[in-house]
Amino acid sequence: MTTEPRRLRNYINGEFRDAADGRTTDVVNPATGEVYATAPLSGPDDVDAAMRAAAAAFPAWRDTTPAERQKVLLKIADAFEERAEELIAAESENTGKPLGLTRTEEIPPMVDQIRFFAGAARMLDGRSAGEYMDGLTSFVRREPIGVCAQVAPWNYPMMMGVWKFAPALAAGNTVVLKPSDTTPASTVLMAEIIGAVAPAGVFNVICGDRDTGRAMVEHPTPAMASITGSVRAGIEVAGSAAKDVKRVHLELGGKAPVIVFEDVDIPKAVEGISVAGYFNAGQDCTAATRVLVHESVHDAFVAALAKAAAETKTGAADDEDVLYGPLNNANQLERVSGFIDRLPAHAKIEAGGRRVGDKGYFYAPTVVSGLKQDDEIIQNEVFGPVITVQSFTDEAQALSYANDVEYALASSVWTRDHARAMRLSKSLDFGCVWINTHIPLVAEMPHGGFKKSGYGKDLSSYGFDDYTRVKHVMTALED
Repeated sequence: MTTEPRRLRNYINGEFRDAADGRTTDVVNPATGEVYATAPLSGPDDVDAAMRAAAAAFPAWRDTTPAERQKVLLKIADAFEERAEELIAAESENTGKPLGLTRTEEIPPMVDQIRFFAGAARMLDGRSAGEYMDGLTSFVRREPIGVCAQVAPWNYPMMMGVWKFAPALAAGNTVVLKPSDTTPASTVLMAEIIGAVAPAGVFNVICGDRDTGRAMVEHPTPAMASITGSVRAGIEVAGSAAKDVKRVHLELGGKAPVIVFEDVDIPKAVEGISVAGYFNAGQDCTAATRVLVHESVHDAFVAALAKAAAETKTGAADDEDVLYGPLNNANQLERVSGFIDRLPAHAKIEAGGRRVGDKGYFYAPTVVSGLKQDDEIIQNEVFGPVITVQSFTDEAQALSYANDVEYALASSVWTRDHARAMRLSKSLDFGCVWINTHIPLVAEMPHGGFKKSGYGKDLSSYGFDDYTRVKHVMTALED
């Protein structure tokens, strides 16, 4: 007996709707390769309806007090906790992620991040007022921007959705959020949960493909476009938004260098790096994918890393022993496989390098050594469970290799030498430098990169500030 795919719908102005023209797209569970749902393939009419709803809701939401917005966000956080198992199930069906790890590694930080921005809503501070000209007082207002068009990626649909809507709503903006066309289920569920708390039109979700996202950015209503995605998508969004001078917030790709010096505890470093490289199937812009190891410990490190890869499991969502699930879609499986198939002759596959099974999009934990700095797999983001290893001779060469890519999101340094760690943290051209760890994030600290990794910050007060505008007000002291 075949089960009819369930129907997902857009959420606009407080109600669920099909696409105006009735078009849909199939949604596939990447663990099985089978269709489990259909979602609207939203067109210009749907985008326009969502933008009009957000614009109509903006004045009243803007004029709420910070305390009122805080109360709404705290209720959303509580509701996410209460319905955590539903969110976990939807996210696992979206992505194939292990249920246990989604429960422990995603729900708690998501709830914490919403609560952080609930607090930030009441911290819209500015410099004190002052008389900078005789007879005139100046002060600064910090205000919401307006309607925000937001596009979330498929690697962390729920969490990236939180990173988008929480600071925007906290600052008094209204939102139209589009999930990836491959992972809409958890975002639609979030809309249901948020819709029970927030006023109609404040938070809207439309499903669709690249053309839907393009229509959102090109629409005249949004004052800001925010995207987490590929460099290609970010360049297109920035170019489109420039036509009517929209603000743009871009969190794009990464190619994180992981610099390992000769004084490390190799087993401890391998344990941390392998988890940071393979978690979420390496589908993380900050993943520890590009390891640079001092020549004196290179061979020992590679052997230990290959052993760790061989012991790392991928598999079904309900298997408690797996670290990660499948790649997100068939195209991503083809992309990752292509990087391995095109490896140069001087490269050596130390572990993995193959698809796992013939059902779903699983890929083995992979280690590749013997690579050169200009190799394709060193310069370009793989976005899969693949860790490359290169050898370096000294600190200067390690730094040169680390910075010699177009991405600049995250990096890490592994050493017991504090002065060396501080020197490198200053010179590494990346938005984050971890020391003797890799991948932890906290709500209080900013996340965002430089160069082709984009601009703007997620999380922290810096991320909150990105969703506000600054106005100078000057008044005469005498009538």
